[in-house]
Amino acid sequence: MSLASGARLGLYEITAPLGEGGMGVVYSATDSKLKREVAIKVLPAAFTEDKERLASFGRETTARPPGPRRGRRLPRTRTSRSSARKSRIAARRS
Repeated sequence: MSLASGARLGLYEITAPLGEGGMGVVYSATDSKLKREVAIKVLPAAFTEDKERLASFGRETTARPPGPRRGRRLPRTRTSRSSARKSRIAARRS
């Protein structure tokens, strides 16, 4: 399924294609209700009948982005510790 710029899918207006891969085509779109940019992946019709591919897509949509977990503190660097220490020393002297 190929969508032209300006085509509508529910609340979304297609802006431009972003890329194509093994799972489908990804389009840039605008959410007309929230007025923000989103990405929409359109799967081939054959995927609706393949339970493994649908499961793979489901896992992809719920995957967490890479990066630190919420609530976890990042380790402080030597620079930040020495800067904090210098600030405390300077505060004591004044």
